Amino acid sequence: MNIWIQKHLDQLSIEGKSPRTIESYRIDLEQFEDYLESEFGGCKVPEISPIHIRGFLRWLSERPDGNRTLSRKLSALSTWFKYLKIQGQIQDNPMRKIRRPKYERKLPKFFSEEEMQALLRIPDTSSKFGLRNRAILELLYSCGLRLMELAGLRLSDVDQRKKLIRVIGKGNKQRLIPIGSFALESLNEYLELRPEFVTKDSSDKVFLTRNGKDFDSKQLRTILMRYIALIAREKGYSPHAIRHSFATHLLSHGADIMAIQQMLGHADLATTEIYTHLSLADIKAAYEKGHPRSGE
Repeated sequence: MNIWIQKHLDQLSIEGKSPRTIESYRIDLEQFEDYLESEFGGCKVPEISPIHIRGFLRWLSERPDGNRTLSRKLSALSTWFKYLKIQGQIQDNPMRKIRRPKYERKLPKFFSEEEMQALLRIPDTSSKFGLRNRAILELLYSCGLRLMELAGLRLSDVDQRKKLIRVIGKGNKQRLIPIGSFALESLNEYLELRPEFVTKDSSDKVFLTRNGKDFDSKQLRTILMRYIALIAREKGYSPHAIRHSFATHLLSHGADIMAIQQMLGHADLATTEIYTHLSLADIKAAYEKGHPRSGE
């Protein structure tokens, strides 16, 4: 069983799945394997049935995992069994007889427009690090980027003339995103000083560490959390809240949700629709400001 788990993970890597997703699937599938070992003394791949999967779900339900976690584990199992069927290892997919649990989506945490303005003012721009960090914040908010997308941004991905950036998102899918004038100005101020970060081993990535190396998501998160901790209203806010703020503020000002979907790189519109949690007052204000027949 472990061999076919690894082959599946290797295939996901070839298909361009993110390392984070692959690692999550590894954990979920190995947990299923451990369950089969402990409860049934192990099980060969062709012998796995809906009974085994339902038992696994019952076992998980007794643990402190929410329904959302269960849904992710079911997704891992579902893709694995589809792979096994394609490879001819099973005749029937046992997941076809499994009912997926319903779960409520948590509303994303986001900063108010005032909080975002305060966050953008925190970096000390008298230093090259402050200028770099402000450019990072401005770009995240202006374009709604994931940290891994910002870390992967190359100099050639920035089109100054058209005010666009090219982003490589999940599944190696490319998308073009407009960049606002404030973010572009901040980025250019950093780019003037970028040579001070460069070493002989530096790449062409836009943002570099103090040692001239590429950033990874963890390093960016560490830097950003120092700023976020100064303005966050409660625990649980993370750099991803900036991406949520980007989408929420666009929607509150009347932007088309399908345009927001494209900018965020969501494959499914349903994923973007979670941002329609705005209050009626926000929606009414946007209507009165933007509709030609609102009477305002």
